[in-house]
Amino acid sequence: MKPVVVRNVAIGEAIPKICVPIVGKTIDEILNQAKHICEIGADVVEWRVDWFEEVNHYESVENAAKQLRDILGETPILFTFRTAKEGGERAIEPDEYVELNEKIAKSGYVDLVDVEAFIGDTYVEKVVKTSHECGVKVIASNHDFRKTPPKAELISRMRKMQELGADIPKIAVMPQSTEDVLTLLSATEEMRRCYADRPVITMSMEGTGVVSRMCGEVFGSALTFGAAGKVSAPGQIDVEELRTVLGIIHKSL
Repeated sequence: MKPVVVRNVAIGEAIPKICVPIVGKTIDEILNQAKHICEIGADVVEWRVDWFEEVNHYESVENAAKQLRDILGETPILFTFRTAKEGGERAIEPDEYVELNEKIAKSGYVDLVDVEAFIGDTYVEKVVKTSHECGVKVIASNHDFRKTPPKAELISRMRKMQELGADIPKIAVMPQSTEDVLTLLSATEEMRRCYADRPVITMSMEGTGVVSRMCGEVFGSALTFGAAGKVSAPGQIDVEELRTVLGIIHKSL
C-alpha cells in the first residue's frame, strides 16, 4: 500500500494522522477556529462547509477558503459538504453538490475534497476526475448514523470506493453494541490485508466506538478525527488526548 501524500503529510504511513474539523457558521467563527487549531496542531484540517451560513454563495466559500489557506499555511485542508442524509447540516441537490466540489478543487485553496460515495456513481466519478486534474485528492465517504452493517457489506462499500477512483475510502458507522465495534475493526483489518491498495479511514461512533478512533495503526485506519472544541460527529475526543494515546500505541508496536 502506498501512502497518500498531501503537502508534507503522508496519510497511511506509520502513526495515524489526526484531522481536526472546523464547524463555524460565520466567517469569524471559521477563522477563529483555524487559528486555535494552529496553536494546538493538527495533521489535517477539515472544513465542514455545510455548517457555513453563506455556503449557497460560492464567492463567500472561496473567500473563506482563501483566508483559511493563509492562516493554515502548509497544513492540508479537507473540504467537506456533509449532506443531511449522511448526518450533515443541510440538504443539497446532486448537481449543486458536484459543482461546489469541482469549483473548490479548481480554486487551489484546498488539498482534499470529501465526496459521498453513494450520491451516484456518475457524480462521484465527475468529482474525482476534476479533482485529480487539479492535483486535489479525494476521500470517498459513507456514514451510517443508525447502525453498523455486516462485515461483508462494509468491505464491499470500501472496495466500491476504490473502484470509483477515490484516493482514500472512508466509512463511519453507528454501533448498537460492542460487537458492532468489533465488526468494524475486523472489516478494517481484512480490507487492509486483502483488498486495499491505498489507505482507508474507518470509525465507529459514539462512546461505544471511541476505541476505533485510537487503534487505527493496529487495524488499518490511516486517519482519525479529533475535536478542538465543538465536535462534528459523535464520539470525537479531544485532540491532545488523542495524540497522547496514538503515541503510546505507536511506541508499543
